[in-house]
Amino acid sequence: MKLDFNQDGYRFITDDTSKLDSETIFLITAQNRHYYDALAEKPEVTFPSDLIETWGLSTMKVVGVTGTNGKTTVTAAIYSFLLDLNEKPALQGTRGLFAQEKRIEAKSMTTPSILETLHNMKQTMDLGCEYFIMEVSSHAIDQKRIEGLRFALKVHTNVTSDHLDYHGTVEEYRRVKSLFFADESPKLLNKDDIRNITYNPIGAQSYGVDEPATFKVQAFSLLHGITAGIKHLQTEATFHSPMVGLFNLFNLMAAIGSVQMLTGKNIEEICEVTEHFAGVAGRMEVVSRDPLIIVDFAHTDDGMHAVLESMKDRDISVVFGAGGNRDKEKRPRMGAVAGRYANKIYVTSDNPRDEVPEMILEDILVGLHGKDNVTACPDRRLAIKMAMDALEENEVLLILGKGDEDYQEVKGVKHPFDDREVVRELLGQIS
Repeated sequence: MKLDFNQDGYRFITDDTSKLDSETIFLITAQNRHYYDALAEKPEVTFPSDLIETWGLSTMKVVGVTGTNGKTTVTAAIYSFLLDLNEKPALQGTRGLFAQEKRIEAKSMTTPSILETLHNMKQTMDLGCEYFIMEVSSHAIDQKRIEGLRFALKVHTNVTSDHLDYHGTVEEYRRVKSLFFADESPKLLNKDDIRNITYNPIGAQSYGVDEPATFKVQAFSLLHGITAGIKHLQTEATFHSPMVGLFNLFNLMAAIGSVQMLTGKNIEEICEVTEHFAGVAGRMEVVSRDPLIIVDFAHTDDGMHAVLESMKDRDISVVFGAGGNRDKEKRPRMGAVAGRYANKIYVTSDNPRDEVPEMILEDILVGLHGKDNVTACPDRRLAIKMAMDALEENEVLLILGKGDEDYQEVKGVKHPFDDREVVRELLGQIS
């Protein structure tokens, strides 16, 4: 990455040694240091902390959200609530960069390089933003892609099992996530999931549904969206949301608690704006209400468990697959989770990438051995059609794995495919 700089006698700044020249200063980071060390002639360098000072970014309140599931929804909810409360937030994450209710940059990595993050902070600060809300992945923590940042708040959603192809073991994955909460920064932790991480108790507050917490759910209903009573210290309030599912109750609690900690506003005032946030595209997105069809990004056994558990009061039909060239060990576990909750199961392709789709399906079906009402169909569109054709009254159809992705990757080629558009097209044919 090479950016305009125009300071300290340099026109540009880069974190890529291949883009160095006499007009460009080098940002040295934990990720690129070994490339710098290999240079015969060492250029002048600056560090992330120096760049933060140069660009005057220390006044922005940085909020980092990490967890196996929920990062995208929680960051988006915090952003939405702050906007409705007349604050000036920016949002960076999987869905892109947002400020002033507009998308500034397209979709990107969950947590980009530190140079890109600091550039995004500068762009949005120049637009008047005072908060910078960002998703923080385990890869970014491990690779120190957040070095130099001082967080006004760190938020924990949950830590289960993911990215074992990178981290190797669940224990290592949890250790890396826990590193984020090792300092004395203000923290908001999911009390119902607290056993899965270690953390520095200084500055820590919590939210919970079942466990006692700083922000505690008193009672809730998941019928026709989410309605919940919440207690914060001695103050009680009620909030309503059009979102669905138990895990979205946790996501909303994380966002409500975060906004209270950041702004100091009364919990009742924050609860008043929650109903304006309808969720994130592709995350428990209700594509049709009659019949009820929901699309979600869940692509791990833990993610599927959270989604299916949240809808267990209904008869469930599910369409899902598993990505190629990714952790193979999760595939039979995904099958087993579907078998535990769903009455009708359609195993299909996700993004097969370089693998043979039928072989991926076979790996999933190992976890469904002996189960009834299981259909294996590598054609994802056909699998969705079969599931919709067989959908009965009072059933919910959950289409999992791809969320708001608008492609299907096969042999290095991204073919246009959007679960939501397929559903709408098929519903149009039915009507």
